[in-house]
Amino acid sequence: AGLMDVRAYASGIFISPQKLGLVCDKVRGMQAEQALVVLEYMPHKGARFVHKLLSSALANAENNFDLGRDEMFISTIFAGDGPALKRYKAGARGRYKPRKRRTSHLTLVLSQREAS
Repeated sequence: AGLMDVRAYASGIFISPQKLGLVCDKVRGMQAEQALVVLEYMPHKGARFVHKLLSSALANAENNFDLGRDEMFISTIFAGDGPALKRYKAGARGRYKPRKRRTSHLTLVLSQREAS
């Protein structure tokens, strides 16, 4: 059958992969339209990034590949490590403490569901 995957990537997002992963786990395997609604009302910061990427992937599926929004579902979604920004903060007794400002790369794959 003519089933197709649509991939979308977002890199260098300013949120740790662990926090973004929690949002990814919630929407993995969902219908794309349903996932957009769930993400809209999720209180997590990461939900904003996932929502934006999912909207973009759906738009690409529609405009570039002539696929219907209603038959798309999230087959793969995960957050990988991006480059960590190393920063320092003043500590006790004149010392300094290192801080790692973590970033993420988000990968999303939409697949077409077979029309039953």
